[in-house]
Amino acid sequence: MTFPRFKIEQSKQEFYTSNSGLALTGVALNRFTTLTSRVDKAAPKRGIATSDVVRSYLGLLCQGKSDFAAIRPFFEDDEFFRCSLGLTKVPSPETLRQRLDQFAEVLRTIVDFCSVEFLKKAKAQLSPLSTGHMPLDLDVFTLDNSDTKKEGVSYTYRGFNGYAPLGVWLGLEGWCLEIEHRPGSQHAQAGFVPLLLRSIRKARELSEAPLLVRLDSAHDAIATLVSLKEAEADFIVKWNRRNSDMPIKATDIFAHGKRLKDTKTERIAIMTETVERSYQHEDDETRTIKLRRVLRASERWFDKDGPLLTPDIEVEGWWTSLSSDKEKVIELYQGHALCEQYHSELKTDLDLERLPSGKFATNALVMSCAGLAYNLLRAIGQIGLMDKKQARRAKQRRRLKTVLQDLMYFAARFLRHAHGLALRFSCHAHWQTQAFTKIYERFAYG
Repeated sequence: MTFPRFKIEQSKQEFYTSNSGLALTGVALNRFTTLTSRVDKAAPKRGIATSDVVRSYLGLLCQGKSDFAAIRPFFEDDEFFRCSLGLTKVPSPETLRQRLDQFAEVLRTIVDFCSVEFLKKAKAQLSPLSTGHMPLDLDVFTLDNSDTKKEGVSYTYRGFNGYAPLGVWLGLEGWCLEIEHRPGSQHAQAGFVPLLLRSIRKARELSEAPLLVRLDSAHDAIATLVSLKEAEADFIVKWNRRNSDMPIKATDIFAHGKRLKDTKTERIAIMTETVERSYQHEDDETRTIKLRRVLRASERWFDKDGPLLTPDIEVEGWWTSLSSDKEKVIELYQGHALCEQYHSELKTDLDLERLPSGKFATNALVMSCAGLAYNLLRAIGQIGLMDKKQARRAKQRRRLKTVLQDLMYFAARFLRHAHGLALRFSCHAHWQTQAFTKIYERFAYG
């Protein structure tokens, strides 16, 4: 059997890039944020500007690369990388690591600010819930950094050594407002209230819609609920059952609640109640607040292996400020599970499961940069990949992996001539060229 054989050649003059999408992230970053001016003012340095270092690392993250050594091919020979991000010089891996270590604390504050600034100036689309509320989700996730001696690595609730950062997500699209880097052993509630209040403030800068804060049972603390009340934000917080007697509670729900299901194998009931909780105010005075709690109980006599000797009883509850129907409250809280998808995209699509530095402060900066890179890629996907031609099925957003594959790794010929710089795409890449053009024009001129 005969088959065609290719002749391998290398051009001596023409320049090709497999990362043309960097032109999109570069124009968005430089036009819609004040990152460059803020960084150079806060962290002046001779030689390579610190802003070039930060933007270079953001360029790596927007290609799904987190390791500092990944900058070497662009440092040695890649004029396109430098031009697309608006850099004067591309740092070496050693300069990149050392500079991020040196200015980690001040740079993290600037990057966090620019992440929200980008969403505001780029007029990112924020989709509310059916109730008109803008969802604000805060949730802890874990990063497995086992078998390392990195600063802050400790035993997590998932059963391995690593970190436990806390992410803040806004809207149905899942825009990232902040990622607070944390040691693996830190409890989710420790230091949580200041982050919560800061997140509410940021969310209100971006949307005038009423907020609906959704939290899991790790944040069922009186300090959290009081803070939400004082901030006048609606909320749904999963009830932490702690030492509650589940059989007695289930009996009460079945006796006074609404039956959702009642068969020979299973019964489910739901009810709502008002609970008074006491707390110590700042003036040392004991005060109480009234809270609504939605409860759901289920009792099953059979599982996949057959009948049970004793029934399996489960009770769940949700603290809420909403006056919506009980079923609606549970339905709204179920959307909180989307956070797991956002965490997955950070860890896999941006290659952030194992962080690149041994220093905690530098890794905290890396996570802040990841939040900004995440928003840049999310915006590219929302503008260019949500048309019916590109959408495989109806979705609220495109996964970062899809953005990377379809647009960031879109091959092009890089041209420099008298009229300026140009990217030339293949004659067969019709829809990708149209999507790329649409995004670039939106970021550069829109």
